[in-house]
Amino acid sequence: MSAGSGIFSTMREVKVKGVSSLCTLDSNGESHILQSELASDSQRNSSLNVQFTPEIEKKYVHHVYDAIAPHFSSTRFAKWPKVANFLSSLPSGSLVLDAGCGNGKYLGFNPDCFFIGCDISAPLIKICADRGHEVLVADAVDLPYRTGFGDAAISIAVLHHLSTEGRRKKAIEELIRVVKKGGLVLITVWAVEQEDKSLLAKWTPLTQKYGEEWIGPGSPRVRSPSSCTLESIPETEENGFGEHKKDSGQSYMQSLQEITSQSESYSGASTDVKNANNQQEYFVPWHLPYHRAEVSGASACALANGLAKKDDKKGAVVYNRYYHVFSEGELERLVAGIDNAVIVDRFFDKSNWCIVLEKKL
Repeated sequence: MSAGSGIFSTMREVKVKGVSSLCTLDSNGESHILQSELASDSQRNSSLNVQFTPEIEKKYVHHVYDAIAPHFSSTRFAKWPKVANFLSSLPSGSLVLDAGCGNGKYLGFNPDCFFIGCDISAPLIKICADRGHEVLVADAVDLPYRTGFGDAAISIAVLHHLSTEGRRKKAIEELIRVVKKGGLVLITVWAVEQEDKSLLAKWTPLTQKYGEEWIGPGSPRVRSPSSCTLESIPETEENGFGEHKKDSGQSYMQSLQEITSQSESYSGASTDVKNANNQQEYFVPWHLPYHRAEVSGASACALANGLAKKDDKKGAVVYNRYYHVFSEGELERLVAGIDNAVIVDRFFDKSNWCIVLEKKL
């Protein structure tokens, strides 16, 4: 990357939560908060709480994408027409911020615009940087750009990996914050109303037995590095199921009590787990064939850590990714409480709910 002394020098200084060793916090995670009025402190603490990454996201989003990054990248090259149209419609010279850029397939799509991408996965960001893109590792709920920095922003297939309503809303607020007045924000998420209904049968619904995954024992304030490095194992396009190793020393009831006693940012965690008739929380599998898996490397480490499971019938190691699939109108409801943005377009595209926002203030 070559933008360190240029573009990034204008960004506000932030403490990015959930970014392995690329950033640091004070030993007391909240020691940088200045003492002031009680109400102001409460607001600050609430904002910080939604930035603390829940265990379920660390295990079934961050670690998984770090492990499968190169092959995930090799399967992500087709541009969605609606996203392409949005980017093509932007004025020449626009600065576009891609939050959750993955392998960077949209970075540089419009040659008349400037692009900066960020993603929580350092391996994916390395892929982007090796291709010459301007990128950095960052969390979607705490974007490292100053307010009003970009002309437009996109968040493509990202919000459904955030496990609480508070975190999903905070990610939307960040997208709005970092664009200028009049700037546009495009957001797409997986829909519960899948056009291919057979896919739902291949996903694993989250039920009460996964309750302790929402907030694990002694949840660290920032993302901790994996106990051993997970390298990529190539993926097949198949779907399947996987069982999951529970955190030891904590029963479901104990976990549920912890969840319900947490701050407001976590209050939706237990209620977000829907019953079978209104399911929105899933593990979506990622199959990695035995013949490409490193026997003593990434697959062995993932199996030992409970991040993957063998499927001998399909001859594959199965990773599971956490998804909160969105129902019709859910994106709109999240935006309804945000004063400085209005919805200028909404549509359903390829089993995704999509909205375009315009910043007003």
